[in-house]
Amino acid sequence: MNSLIHRAVILLAALFSLSLSIQAKPQWQIKTLKNGLQVIVIENHVVPLVTVEMAVKNGAWTEPPEFNGLSHLYEHMFFKSNEKSRAEGYHDRAGELGMLSNAQTQHEVVNYYTTTVRTGTREALRLLNDAIRYPLFDEQEFKQEIEVVLDELNRHASNPFYYIINGVDQKLWYKYYSRKNPGGLPTTVSKATTTMMRAIQHKFYVPNNAAIIIAGDVNATEIFYQADAIFGDWERGADPFAADPIPRHPGLLKDEAVIVNQAVNAVTINMAYHGPSTDLDPQATYAADVFSYILRQPDSKFSRALIDTGLTTGAAVGYLTQRNVGPITITAQTNADKLKAAIAAINQQIQQFDAPDFYTDEELSSAKTQLDVTEIYSREKPSEYAHTVSFWWASSGLDYYATYVEKLRQVTRADIQSYVRRYIKNRPRIFGVMIAPGDQQKAGLTAKDLLARPDAVQLAKMPETPIKTTTQTVPSAAPGKVNNPAPVKPKGE
Repeated sequence: MNSLIHRAVILLAALFSLSLSIQAKPQWQIKTLKNGLQVIVIENHVVPLVTVEMAVKNGAWTEPPEFNGLSHLYEHMFFKSNEKSRAEGYHDRAGELGMLSNAQTQHEVVNYYTTTVRTGTREALRLLNDAIRYPLFDEQEFKQEIEVVLDELNRHASNPFYYIINGVDQKLWYKYYSRKNPGGLPTTVSKATTTMMRAIQHKFYVPNNAAIIIAGDVNATEIFYQADAIFGDWERGADPFAADPIPRHPGLLKDEAVIVNQAVNAVTINMAYHGPSTDLDPQATYAADVFSYILRQPDSKFSRALIDTGLTTGAAVGYLTQRNVGPITITAQTNADKLKAAIAAINQQIQQFDAPDFYTDEELSSAKTQLDVTEIYSREKPSEYAHTVSFWWASSGLDYYATYVEKLRQVTRADIQSYVRRYIKNRPRIFGVMIAPGDQQKAGLTAKDLLARPDAVQLAKMPETPIKTTTQTVPSAAPGKVNNPAPVKPKGE
């Protein structure tokens, strides 16, 4: 009987694994238009809604200091008046269809999206086409949006956490800080001109530097036809990164300490390292995700040593996937009385990150399974999934994302050890602490306390190859996918 139960459990586990394997690869369909625009369709017929999203490889990573924040300002101007909307006055029609539009500027992508009913899909495509191709940059609207963006930046600056994050980032990205600051600086935003907006448009807002994602209750063949009809005559531009490559962030040369005084009750610890880039060390990016997940679990050794002991009220390790150096962060919250003990405990934990017994095989297996499930489950809401696809399309390429779950499953203990030793253990870091002035005096905290560490810093020579192109190969068609199908006119048109 016990043997039978054991065999049944093995069979169920195998069936569950097979089910996940079947779902692992994202079920999108892709067509690349002759002008280079990628059309990505994700069919989901659960509800009669459609999200249409335009993604552009712009954002902070393309910004030298004099343009810092102007991708953000451009984003604010995107849904303002354009040549077509002003001439035809169709914004009222968008309201009638209940279109909900928004946009976001990130480190390596700017995405614009609108969600509407299924019957409004063509109008949504047209809305984004006219906005991206025919902006007016009306001077009055432009001046108003400058004030809106400045107000937004001021709101961010009213949050104490802005100062610890910004303080650490300025040290972490010491050479090209503007290329890791998506919001921008008030000084550059306030001096922006419509001429600068045109420069951004002509350089980055070209079809071969963009993708349009249509997710929801749609038919891929019909969408490909409509997209070709609406966007097909959009003129291809020069590769914006070929003549003006994006500089790679150079590695840290030493440890640095950042102490930020703010009127806060708790003490925040924010430690940061340079992590892997998707185009240079993709294997380490998968290991980073798995390892971070293990450490974030409440029963991990990391959590037990910091949270269960009462040294901190919270602690986490994270990694942000990026093409141009993804940051690794270790954060924690504590109080002045326990601050130095918490710092010592974090340093001790880092020394154990690559130890064979730092986590169990069960923890490793569970982390990969949970990441599997989370990723696959996230695809159930098309409006959110469109944002996810935009992010990966820009920061890694769809070839990377198409096999993301599969690669996570292949992560081994040796992969994690390699990642820890290359990017964290013995590596230079920025150690930041946000603390009230009185608490700093009470704790006796100085920069020397943050720079002290049990291991010797070893510099690692990281590639500084400029990013000259962001072109990615499209993964070969899997069952249910179509790559560059011949346009077929839908019935009834």
